[in-house]
Amino acid sequence: MAIHSLLLAALASSASAVNLYVASYAGTVSTLQVTPGLGEDVYAASAALRFISTNKDCGSAPSWLTFAENRILYCVDEGFATPNASVNTLKINADGSLTKIQSIDTIQGPVSAQFYNDGKNGAVALAHYSASAISTFLRTRDGRLSPLENFTFTAPPGPRPEQEKPHEHQAILDPTGKFLLFPDLGADVVRVYSFDSNSKLKEQKSLQAPTGSGPRHAVFWSPKQSYSKSDIYLFVIHELSNRIISYAVSYPSAGGLEFKKLQELGLYGDRADPVGTRAAEIIVSPDNNFVLASNRNATVFTLPNPDPSNSTQIPSDSIVTFNISQKGELTFQELSPSGGSFPRHFTLNKDGSQIAVANQNSGNVVIWKRDAKTGKIGDRLATAEGLGQTTNVLFDES
Repeated sequence: MAIHSLLLAALASSASAVNLYVASYAGTVSTLQVTPGLGEDVYAASAALRFISTNKDCGSAPSWLTFAENRILYCVDEGFATPNASVNTLKINADGSLTKIQSIDTIQGPVSAQFYNDGKNGAVALAHYSASAISTFLRTRDGRLSPLENFTFTAPPGPRPEQEKPHEHQAILDPTGKFLLFPDLGADVVRVYSFDSNSKLKEQKSLQAPTGSGPRHAVFWSPKQSYSKSDIYLFVIHELSNRIISYAVSYPSAGGLEFKKLQELGLYGDRADPVGTRAAEIIVSPDNNFVLASNRNATVFTLPNPDPSNSTQIPSDSIVTFNISQKGELTFQELSPSGGSFPRHFTLNKDGSQIAVANQNSGNVVIWKRDAKTGKIGDRLATAEGLGQTTNVLFDES
């Protein structure tokens, strides 16, 4: 693995370090230490990366990471090379390295995990892409899991080749903490479930997506992060149509969720969509003012090589930023480089001053400077290469 850190003149020993966890289809979860620099202001900070450790206790194909209480990291294994997949719990040690707590088999193809019903019968829900399924597990605060339910779906093939069957692609919890949503790329729906005190799921009316659009991921938003039931919005990113659709969300007295479509936008601003482009991740910035999404499989930038001894330029896909109005309307702001090919996942640090991008086909993670006030993404700060096909990246600032 190679690490290239840029803009190091501003590094200072007083700067506190945080860790970066990177999942890869190489069968690894890597810990990298990020040491921020002190520039002229917080947005001029530089960064240095240092390799800490590699863990191989998340199966053959780690695809998703999420933090739990008590310094525990959940890692989902998609299970390409094995009859079953798995969900794994790892203890985060003081130095950032990981120690296995438990591994439990699942049905094939989990790609996302979401905690729900926190308390005595707390649980985690998994979305399974290749198995066309949802699974749930009861969990304890010390990272122990036990199987709860499996739901497998069938549907006629959709109009796109990727829609030969249902493909659950994400699990998310609504702001009230009462409903789970599962975008299904293959069936063009967002499935909705409620759950009881024992964490068992009950199907509710789904959100129907446009035919052939392939809903992949989604994120909730509310002005001032109030999440009043009368002021909640859902932004859904569609992999196959490469569109974001926004909905006003309401909670009818009869139960479930209702969705009113408000807006549909492309992910390239005024540009036409490049042939073959595929949307991936979508998040809301920590200050609640911006939506960011990633575009894969379409080179729109060419960058200098982070290795100063290598003159070969780097083709780059893109990250798109939208402003959010108080009425949930999105306005295109900018298109920025991801730092490589196929940005499957990305994340912001707590104050929004850095963005880390996992470029799957480039086998790297790139950290970029970001102006948290304006939302604009700036200079490349550091690059870690040779990680295999990177699938997920998280800042650990706790």
